[in-house]
Amino acid sequence: MRWHLIEGEAGCKYAVDNGCVAVVVDALRASSTAAQLLADGAREILVVRTVNEALSAKQDWPDALLYGERGGLPPEGFDYGNSPLEAKHARGRRVIFSTTTGAGRMVSAWGAAAVYLGAVVNAKAVAAQAQSHNRDIVLIPAGLADDPNFDAQEDWVGATAIAMAAGDAIPLGEGASAYAYWRARIEVEGIPKLFATAPHADKLRAVSMEADIAYCAQPDICSSIPVGTARHALGVLTQAV
Repeated sequence: MRWHLIEGEAGCKYAVDNGCVAVVVDALRASSTAAQLLADGAREILVVRTVNEALSAKQDWPDALLYGERGGLPPEGFDYGNSPLEAKHARGRRVIFSTTTGAGRMVSAWGAAAVYLGAVVNAKAVAAQAQSHNRDIVLIPAGLADDPNFDAQEDWVGATAIAMAAGDAIPLGEGASAYAYWRARIEVEGIPKLFATAPHADKLRAVSMEADIAYCAQPDICSSIPVGTARHALGVLTQAV
């Protein structure tokens, strides 16, 4: 069993093609929000790529709340955005979830041996769950869907934090040098600073969502593990047990 760190669609494809466990890491903020939604009592989360798919799904799930973002803010017609601080409103409800990048990466990873959403906020829990499959694990820093050159610093930090939570002597495969680089930076600078200085953090500040930056940088504040189950072209997240 080896741990790989492969960004974006390439990571999703590697996990599917090689029968690996996929852990999608969209640390600011889809992974963190999904974990918090389940921790706060959401019944299940329907993950879709597009806003139109989300609005259409509402016809089949009329009781569900629409959560998500485009440009960091809720699209028209959505109940809430992509903030873990708003997750409490979903207690006892089903959720339809669509974000710029993280939701799409989840859909791309259907077909892997298992698909999880992981972040700093649930790093230890996700690491333990991923290891339980006794298969290769692909940590997938989500990046930015419409810009493959975007510096997804926080996603690499989140992925590395999950690998670190698995232990000091984990066997590494693809991305071993990146893991060493980000681990060294975490040990010197700390996760909160690395989140605060990430380019994506500037995008969140620009839309007055800066409170989410510090929130998502807190290690292991929840133990919920969003696990995906493919349903047609979509997928549903529930709590892994």
